[in-house]
Amino acid sequence: MINAQTQKTSWLTKEAGEAQREWYVVDATGLTLGRLASKIAMVLRGKHKPTFTPNCDMGDFVIVLNAGGVRLTGTKPDKKVYIHHTLFPGGIKTKLAKHVLVEQPERAIKEAVWGMMPKGPLGRRVIKKLKIYRGGEHEHTAQKPKQLVVESRAPLPGHA
Repeated sequence: MINAQTQKTSWLTKEAGEAQREWYVVDATGLTLGRLASKIAMVLRGKHKPTFTPNCDMGDFVIVLNAGGVRLTGTKPDKKVYIHHTLFPGGIKTKLAKHVLVEQPERAIKEAVWGMMPKGPLGRRVIKKLKIYRGGEHEHTAQKPKQLVVESRAPLPGHA
């Protein structure tokens, strides 16, 4: 029998406050909604860190600027529907994505990111670290946010 050394995987706990939080800022102008949301969700969850722990909030804060500059590809602006219920009988409200991007671009980004979060107490805690602004100014300069790079694929020939 060989005497093998075993290595233990270290798990960080939320009680110890071991998470090192960073602040990131991203400019959404000209970026595709889904690609932007997946990158934001990864950073909010902390999956980009080697200390990622699935059952704890290890992620960073993300600031999104120019939310109105985000875009949808293909026929999604005309076919994607955002649904909201007022909690009154017959109170279901629907809006097309092209109208939501003009009137409430923050909602489009937040719903896209929320769809990639775990549902439950952990997801609700993580989504609070997302700050979305319609314009190019934000009030978090004291946190000295770093630039978050999101690659946007070039549009296909024949597509806008």
